[in-house]
Amino acid sequence: MVFPLEAHLRAAEYRPGSRPFMWKNFSVSQQSLGFQMPQEQVKRHSNGERSHKARHEVRVGDAYDLAETVDASTVDLLITSPPYWGLRTYGLEHNWDILAAWKKSGRSQTDPPSYDWYRRNGGILGLEPLPEWYLKHLVEILDKFARSLKPSGSMWINIGDVYFSRWASIRPEGRQGLGDTSRLRRRGPMGGFRQEKNLLLLPSRFAIHMQELRWIVRNDLIWFKPNVPPRPERDRLRLCHEHFFHLVKRPSEGRAKYYYDLSEVEAGAHDVVLCNVRSGEDGHSATFPEDIVRPRIASSSPPGGVVLDPFCGTGRALVAAARSGRQTIGFEISDRFAEVARKSIANLTLGESRCQIT
Repeated sequence: MVFPLEAHLRAAEYRPGSRPFMWKNFSVSQQSLGFQMPQEQVKRHSNGERSHKARHEVRVGDAYDLAETVDASTVDLLITSPPYWGLRTYGLEHNWDILAAWKKSGRSQTDPPSYDWYRRNGGILGLEPLPEWYLKHLVEILDKFARSLKPSGSMWINIGDVYFSRWASIRPEGRQGLGDTSRLRRRGPMGGFRQEKNLLLLPSRFAIHMQELRWIVRNDLIWFKPNVPPRPERDRLRLCHEHFFHLVKRPSEGRAKYYYDLSEVEAGAHDVVLCNVRSGEDGHSATFPEDIVRPRIASSSPPGGVVLDPFCGTGRALVAAARSGRQTIGFEISDRFAEVARKSIANLTLGESRCQIT
């Protein structure tokens, strides 16, 4: 008898200040995922027949905390698209008076608090009152994953830029300026590079922050989005690209060495890639097109390797990784989006009857 390959999708009920618990186990026939694990992932049973084991997990909680639940040197690739700064709430509750609370403690607004203080006082990543806070928090979170990333591992981080406005328009869902008329208006502090109509260059600032923490930037891939919706502005070009940074660990000595298969990237191996934006799903408007993430996964992680998305949303990167024969771990702070991500992985099977939830 040939033992079927099983993928275990585990979703943690998590709250800040505690470790994941109340695991829900998903069993999915790996045969129906449409790929075979590589030879090094194959184990033989005592009767001489072979079985395959793979793992797929989605955990609910803050990536800042869940980073500590991943074993050291076990992740081959971290790939993610963090929340934009100042555009959406994603349906989460945020403390809109958090800047006043920070000032009340006697601190300056230009001296960003730690992410731990920020979230414990009701702050949500992406809704920081200043872009400087956002950059500090994002780098602080991602740098925690250096421990779990293998020496041969990589990060691919997708960052979008925004223009500064004294009165920002923040929507619960949808893209800025689009969708229904519901929105929040927030007055942002001006000063320094925070000026009206100024492109904030957040991707570049992020990359430089990471370099200062000993990360090596190997590529700044430009994702050209030719089908972005029109904008009302008549005094500038339409913003139709995003940055995708490839980062690796800086070794204690010598030059960085890491897994990379150039044959798996797009034709021409250029650092500008054309890929249409895809519509969102299940209330999440900023979802990865698989066509942009699949070459990153295939080139920067070995077959059968572990791919982690700490801001997985509805799980498109996880699905692309699973289809490419990788094991996956996803973290998502929204219960609603985490449930969609779990179902997206489960739906790779031949039918829901092949997926058991206990």
